[in-house]
Amino acid sequence: MNVDIGNALAAVAEPGLSRDELATLDERVARAHERIERGRTDGEFGYAALNLPRTTDAEAIRDAVAPVADAETVVTVGIGGSALGARTITSALAADGGTSHVVLDNVDPDHVSRVLSELSLAETAINVVSKSGTTAETLSNFLVVREAMVEAGVDWTERTVVTTGDEGPLAALADEHDLPTLAVPDGVPGRFAALSSVGLVPAAILGCDIEGLLDGAAAAAETLDSSLFECPAYAYGAVAYGLEERGATINAVVPYAERLEPFAEWFAQLWAESLGKDGRGQTPARALGATDQHSQLQLYRAGRRDKLVTLLRPRERPSLDVPAAEADALAHLEGTDLGELLDTELRATEASLAEAGQPNVRVELDRLDPRGLGELLYAMEAACVLVGELAGVETFTQPAVEWGKQAARDVLEGDETEKTAAIEDKHELIVDGEGGR
Repeated sequence: MNVDIGNALAAVAEPGLSRDELATLDERVARAHERIERGRTDGEFGYAALNLPRTTDAEAIRDAVAPVADAETVVTVGIGGSALGARTITSALAADGGTSHVVLDNVDPDHVSRVLSELSLAETAINVVSKSGTTAETLSNFLVVREAMVEAGVDWTERTVVTTGDEGPLAALADEHDLPTLAVPDGVPGRFAALSSVGLVPAAILGCDIEGLLDGAAAAAETLDSSLFECPAYAYGAVAYGLEERGATINAVVPYAERLEPFAEWFAQLWAESLGKDGRGQTPARALGATDQHSQLQLYRAGRRDKLVTLLRPRERPSLDVPAAEADALAHLEGTDLGELLDTELRATEASLAEAGQPNVRVELDRLDPRGLGELLYAMEAACVLVGELAGVETFTQPAVEWGKQAARDVLEGDETEKTAAIEDKHELIVDGEGGR
């Protein structure tokens, strides 16, 4: 994996970083790296996530999922970090592009009902993930799925794998019914847990090479260095931080590979929940190359200068040639490989942004395989931790998220609290087409 930061330099872009500014920033990266390494060594909360490539037991995951290894479909019941990493991995690595992996991470009744009606539940594995075992959305969806299995005459206890903490309702349920159970790793926030049982169970059920994924992540861990000029992860994180300081408060992540589209969603949670604190943090935006060149690129090139565009691609792709066309106007496409066309689109976008002075960074994998994906996931986690250190924020907490969770819980439990009062006291100015009120 490599990162090209050339189009984020002040000689190209505004905002941009001069080479002198990069050198000064590199001194801060060295100090941040010392803190990160100390946290890893001591297994501190959050920093422990960067040890997952060597602490995750792939064999234990394989053993746990063995009873459901015949599943045609995997349904992950989880939300946020309990689902996004798993979906990213299966979309990138499963033979069918992840279509056999369904995620129930929202409590939209229309969606849940439709998904369950389309499944052959006897051939489905249920992957339930919640560290606390009390997450309202996860437990509600799981109870609905369990009832659907019972009504279909399927023994849900033979089709369910649980990933949870040592205690809680889900752990107790798993113990009562002797369900295959894996532990959420200690000291690892959910959004940093993709390289653990939290993210790897569906991939293991679907026969993906989770060992290769962990090997790639371990290789990325070996590149962590005290200089941004020697470490792709730190180069990306340092430049993202430096550009945010200069006004690039939006980070648009644009994968040029359909299988990496869910990666942008995973990245959005990682970046937003970790860094959106104390009145700062880049807002992650998601796009897909080349599709969104025909829409969002207009804004990224000609809109406000408040964006970093992150372009992501694998250097090696499968080949598929364009056949001959009957129209002379299309003759230039004959024999063109679709992968070559997609890469040309990326380079054109890159040049378009640079010509307009809009900063962009290119992130490249050797190929989209288990090793390459493992490198990417680890590098972005390390980059995020670095940005948190440079910005001086509490990277591994999420107090704003917890406020909303507690408010919803208070309402459901009928408690009268300051949070429920805030919900009830919402200001309204409704426009309804009939005079409003």
